Amino acid sequence: MQAMQYEITLPADYDMGIIRRRVADRGHLLDTFPGLGAKAYLIRERGAAGSPVNQYAPCYLWRTAEGMNGFLWGAGFRGLSEDFGRPEVRSWLGLELRDGPAHAADGSADVVRAATRRLTPVPPGQDPAEAIERARAALPAARAGVHSTALAVDTARWELLTFTLWADPAAPLPEDGDRYEVLHLSTPELAQLPRGRHW
Repeated sequence: MQAMQYEITLPADYDMGIIRRRVADRGHLLDTFPGLGAKAYLIRERGAAGSPVNQYAPCYLWRTAEGMNGFLWGAGFRGLSEDFGRPEVRSWLGLELRDGPAHAADGSADVVRAATRRLTPVPPGQDPAEAIERARAALPAARAGVHSTALAVDTARWELLTFTLWADPAAPLPEDGDRYEVLHLSTPELAQLPRGRHW
């Protein structure tokens, strides 16, 4: 598994209805994309749920490198870059994926309403393996409202990503990280992503 995200920060007075319509019109196009575990079409709106910005910030969990490359060098990302400018694309190596109670109750992606992203630095002098074990122990997978949660690492920045999908948008706490609204969730190969620790 590889996690990937890009953030398009928009003007404070930007009409986020434009993004909502874009996702409503085009989100389904990745519902069968080969190699894609999941794509969460995420937005933050300035003043909503504590967000300081308007932002479109999709997050991906890739099952294969071929799928990720097919997207990045294909029509979808090219079109996004033409419309908004080419964003910086962040990526993290997958460490763990767990299903939560909301996934166990109904594996359907239709229940997902919110997402959180927490970035945790691994400072120089700290053993990365110990930091990863602490992050694994802190994953919110057993909490009510969690659909699924992933842990990944950026070894260039030495930063851990905890990305969680929620069925209950009221369930995340401030310490869970940046909050997003999920406009659509494509899950063509989510079931095939390995669960548990990835090493």
